[in-house]
Amino acid sequence: MNGNDHAPSGLNWLGSFAVLCALVALWWIASNAGWVSRVFLPTPQATFASLLEGLNLSGDSPGNGELFAFTQATVGRMVEGWLLASLFGVLLGAAIGVSPAVRAWVQPTLEFIRPLPASALLPLAISIFGLNPGMVLFVVAFGAMWPVLLATVHGFAAVEPRLAEVARCLQMSRAAYIWKMGLPNAMPDILAGMRLALTIALIVAVVGEMIASQSGLGQAILLAARAFRASDLFAGIVLLGLIGFASNALLAFAEKRLLRWQQP
Repeated sequence: MNGNDHAPSGLNWLGSFAVLCALVALWWIASNAGWVSRVFLPTPQATFASLLEGLNLSGDSPGNGELFAFTQATVGRMVEGWLLASLFGVLLGAAIGVSPAVRAWVQPTLEFIRPLPASALLPLAISIFGLNPGMVLFVVAFGAMWPVLLATVHGFAAVEPRLAEVARCLQMSRAAYIWKMGLPNAMPDILAGMRLALTIALIVAVVGEMIASQSGLGQAILLAARAFRASDLFAGIVLLGLIGFASNALLAFAEKRLLRWQQP
């Protein structure tokens, strides 16, 4: 590997930053030139000021703002739901993917349930759990589980058949085969599913907070929209984008570290 191998990556980052700057510049021009009413499209500087005020980064007690507390609540639901979804998705996916017969029986049911949007289950979850944080957590975990589950099933189904023959020759138990052969080979699919699941967990957490009136960024954005506080609304949206970007970057870094053994 030489220094030129890093050039495309550097150019990609430079191009991405240029696109972001162009979008912000277009936003600044549209809001300051009056192309769109500031009631609906605040200026970037007003949005940034609302973000700093909400997080209380410019006050005497940094990190103690109302928006900071909302962010903690949303990120907590996202992470808890994602962890539950990853756990059950991997366990169920391994149990299904390791057996061709079970896959054949269960696959039609999975394909029937998978397209159901998690938000459509909110009324059912409310009737069962009531309006409480546990209800939102259940919906987040349910919605985020499917990418992990299906990716795990695909990963185990794609394991080289000769490995199963080797496991039988070595008289390995089903659990030993899953842990020592199936899981390492399915890991790339599982990690890709977990990255997608984290994004879904954030989306469903925000929607659940809006519908179920639970404290979080979803509720803060909804209240700002109803009160026509455009700068607060956009501050919440920007914060959600930053959370999504940061969480995806962390998982991408972890994925790269965990899959180093696959790199040439």
